[in-house]
Amino acid sequence: MALVQTASVERVRPARRGRRFRSRSVLGVLMCLPLMALIGGLVAYPFFYSIYLSMLNKRETAFVGLANFEYLLGHETFWGVLQFSFIFTFLAVFWKAVLGFILAIVIHALPVRGQRIWRGISLVPWVMPLALSSLGWWWMYEPTHSALNWTLVALGMNPKPWLSDPFWARFSVILVNVWYGTPFFMITYLAGLKSIPGELFESAEIDGAGPFQQLRYVTLPMLKNIIAITMLFSTIVTLGTFDIIRVLTRGGPRGSTHMFGTYAFELGIATGDVPLGASVSLFMFPILAVSAFFILRGIRQRASA
Repeated sequence: MALVQTASVERVRPARRGRRFRSRSVLGVLMCLPLMALIGGLVAYPFFYSIYLSMLNKRETAFVGLANFEYLLGHETFWGVLQFSFIFTFLAVFWKAVLGFILAIVIHALPVRGQRIWRGISLVPWVMPLALSSLGWWWMYEPTHSALNWTLVALGMNPKPWLSDPFWARFSVILVNVWYGTPFFMITYLAGLKSIPGELFESAEIDGAGPFQQLRYVTLPMLKNIIAITMLFSTIVTLGTFDIIRVLTRGGPRGSTHMFGTYAFELGIATGDVPLGASVSLFMFPILAVSAFFILRGIRQRASA
């Protein structure tokens, strides 16, 4: 009799556990619904609505198919925007990664107490509102009261047309983006350095590896995935840069510093051609999708190796 009761209890327990598991799964889905609704309302719906808008005429009264995209591809200004967007993104992400890595190595080598101070100082550009810090840079670039030109003149050099010459305007906006984004790379790489076991460096040192060999054969291989993910995230954010360009140059001079975001704003809001502006913004999607595919595939292959 006792054996029968024990068997029946054992049969009841899995059933209860199954019901409890199902109820927890349902609860988890219900708790995710607000987030899913938020993503759907703020990301998915605007994306598909942009696709719809890009296939309308300027008055949004007739379906024109891919005519807006054909117009952009035949427009010289758009090719200039495409070219500068790639130049801006490549140079900014590259220098943010390099400077952030160097800064992380330097701070990691400091005593713990010193690390806290320098971490806080280094994060100041990143935590400041970007539009506000861009205004500060605009004051430094401004030709009449430029702090940078005043410094150059004091050093016996000629002042530079920071925002009125195409070359220097491009250099200026890239510099501001590097200044703003480097702390993000620094704090991410610093967290990665903290996660590397110290025994690896001790073993490498015992084997006769110097600082550069430890960097090449220990630090960089251990940070490969972190470097790839941060560069992917930074590429997405950098390609969509708007505040810096809008505050400093408004796309000038002569449209030489326009990027996808500012050019879409110029066409869609300033000139009132919303479908054409939506078409410009959609050009970013395939570029970012291809970049994300190759970077994430590389991370997956390294993880499975």
